[in-house]
Amino acid sequence: LYFRLPQTQPDALSHDETPALVLKEQISTVSLNACVSSAFNFLWSFSPQLLCIKAYQVSPGRVSDAVMEASKTSAAQTLENNLTNLVKRNSELENQMAKLIQICQQVEVNTAMHEAKLVEECDELVEIIRQRKQVIAVKIKESKVMKLRKLAQQIANCRQCLERSSALITQAEQSLKENDHARFLQSARNVAERVAMATASSQVLIPDVNLNEAFDNFALDFSREKKILEGLDYLTAPNPPSIRDELCTASHDTITVHWTSEDEFSVTSYELQYTIYTGQTNFISLYNSADSWMIVPNIKQNHYTVHGLQSGTRYIFFVKAINQAGSRNSEPARLKTNSQPFKLDPKTAHKKLRLSNDCLTMEKDESSLKKSHTPERFSSTGSYGAAGNVFIDSGCHYWEVLLGASTWYAIGVAYKSAPKNEWSGKNSSSWVLSRCNNNFIVRHDGKEMLVEASLQLRRLGVLLDYDNNSLSFYDAMNSQHIHTFEISFLLPVVPTFMIWNKSVMILSGLPVPDFVDGVASDLQEQQQQMGLCRQESPYLTGMKTCH
Repeated sequence: LYFRLPQTQPDALSHDETPALVLKEQISTVSLNACVSSAFNFLWSFSPQLLCIKAYQVSPGRVSDAVMEASKTSAAQTLENNLTNLVKRNSELENQMAKLIQICQQVEVNTAMHEAKLVEECDELVEIIRQRKQVIAVKIKESKVMKLRKLAQQIANCRQCLERSSALITQAEQSLKENDHARFLQSARNVAERVAMATASSQVLIPDVNLNEAFDNFALDFSREKKILEGLDYLTAPNPPSIRDELCTASHDTITVHWTSEDEFSVTSYELQYTIYTGQTNFISLYNSADSWMIVPNIKQNHYTVHGLQSGTRYIFFVKAINQAGSRNSEPARLKTNSQPFKLDPKTAHKKLRLSNDCLTMEKDESSLKKSHTPERFSSTGSYGAAGNVFIDSGCHYWEVLLGASTWYAIGVAYKSAPKNEWSGKNSSSWVLSRCNNNFIVRHDGKEMLVEASLQLRRLGVLLDYDNNSLSFYDAMNSQHIHTFEISFLLPVVPTFMIWNKSVMILSGLPVPDFVDGVASDLQEQQQQMGLCRQESPYLTGMKTCH
């Protein structure tokens, strides 16, 4: 409650100057009188100027009417807001109910379609069984006719033999009654020969068809088919396959993907999808951007080799298992190609360097003077260098340099136009990490900066991320980052190597190690958190805060 009070004595006030009551909050009528009474008592004791309040009593009726009007307005506004929300909610419910009704109708349609299909398929099965029944019945009847024909022939033969045997028995009995010795001997000898011949022929006594095996070439056993029929069910889409990262292999331009499937026998084919991985973590939105995906359809085996990939590049792969009922995708797998393999180019090697037969090792050799001069060759005194035999214009590439006992070297990259008659890093076309005895420096365009590295550094890792404009150096044995150049590449670059003592050996075509990925991610995260921006200096430590 606020009161506007006249700046006069109480006895000078008129009725027209009654203090104006202004309501700043909504006060319920139940607690109004108590609030007014407390306020009056407080004002009375606070200042003599407010004694005018005692002279003028606020009408409870006027206060009650004002409060009721305010309460009515507030309640009407609240009711109106609630009504708006309720109408909106009802509209949403109506839309939801319409969708549910549409889904119910679709379920009815799909159910009727599947029921009709079920009847059609079962009728086809019954028809197939009926046809097979007829075929098998015909075979049984044909076998019966053949066997009965053989048996009938054998019965006829047996009957003939029986008749001949009966006649022979009769003749033998008559011979036994003969009293004339000479005729008896003649008749007996004849009968004996005929009996011996009859008993010697036992072929007719062996039946062509065994009684217990009358249908030995038939086996009416449909147990396997019954089990198949008992397993009849509607076909579902196969379970998602699983990409086996540990079995996948890669070269600088190929990746062989291996996967397994729990429903291998129900899968009719597989489909392999892949694209370059851009670091996007939302795989669903990445998968929906279909324009960037390459698709290999109709794969029948559980592995596939993709050719023609970019060197040193990370890809994301999906495998889709397909059958007549539908398809399901595997979880995404991130696989990367190896770096571009290369060797030292003999045409670029300084005449006082000796290269190994495999062009992977270079050694300082003051006595080697047999090389002819070419524009590509490092030629100046003290520029004991050689370049790789590859120019890189895309991808992410990693190689290592085995330093051995060398304590004076410079390793990096350069444009093809970089001068060959001076140290690498002395010009704007080359970037190197160099060691001179106990000091490690990075050098570009004649500018040098000390960096920290172990004196026991024996394996130097070099990561050229052309697409992301960076060149990084690592202590590969200890998985430690040494330095990163940020470079806006304008032309293809070539790996360069310089030594002033001992020898070094290169290992190329390597996959990017996991610790390198981790360091690169940390550096990017630090840049984002610190608000760093690129300036003209090529050194990561030379970056300044954006203003």
